[in-house]
Amino acid sequence: MKIAVIGSGISGNSAAWALSRKHAVTIFEQDDRAGGHSATVDVDYDGVTIPVDTGFIVYNEGNYPLLTRLFDQLGVQTELTEMSFSVSLNAGRFEWCGRTLKTVFAQKRNLFSPGFLMMLGDILRFNSKAKQDLEAGVLCGLTFGDYMDRRGFSRRLRDDYIVPLTAAIWSTPAAKMLEFPAESLIRFLDNHRLIHMQRPWWRTVTGGSREYVSRLLADFDGEVLLSTPVRRVRRDNGKVQITDATGQEREFDGVVVATHSDQALALLDDANGEERDV
Repeated sequence: MKIAVIGSGISGNSAAWALSRKHAVTIFEQDDRAGGHSATVDVDYDGVTIPVDTGFIVYNEGNYPLLTRLFDQLGVQTELTEMSFSVSLNAGRFEWCGRTLKTVFAQKRNLFSPGFLMMLGDILRFNSKAKQDLEAGVLCGLTFGDYMDRRGFSRRLRDDYIVPLTAAIWSTPAAKMLEFPAESLIRFLDNHRLIHMQRPWWRTVTGGSREYVSRLLADFDGEVLLSTPVRRVRRDNGKVQITDATGQEREFDGVVVATHSDQALALLDDANGEERDV
């Protein structure tokens, strides 16, 4: 079969890599490089070149068993890394880090700050209550801001811990985090044990995430079309017609749309009800 894969992030690249064993696969990527969120930048620090990941940074074996298996199969080297939380607000006037007791009170004045001490207690209360409310199924339809208000959590907890934490994870402006669906956000925190005392061991790709992208593509037996954004996907008598930004149309037997859901819906020329719901 001739199969098109739209998007070269981890979903698209891994699907293309697996399908290329038995099929003729073409990857369409709108950017001038493959990898999606897996992007590594070389930074010179005191004469030493350090690969810095700017998108996909860490994973753990418990939450990402298939990714772990893929790395093993490709021979991708990984190493243990630190996954801690720190925040600096108001040009450094307020700072703290959750790694150790010493870093929690990196600013000694916080030892005597009732608001800061209350926030630490609120973190424990939030962790416990969020897990209970998730299990009870009472989060449906609530934004995260609504949930924080209904449970009476403090402004300090919201502004100095939860919002900076989640905004960093989702690379989202802090003001937008309160609009997130509470159920989805808290389920993520629970699944990744960020509201548990026992945290997972986090790992990172040695040399940067570009290493696994290059290994995937080196072992991919197909065509990669960079700088080729797709504009339309159309069903046609059991086939799929793919139109790119230049207007060129190509025919395939099937397509894997490995983009964000809103992007995927915009591409589908004849989306059905089920596809719109997803």
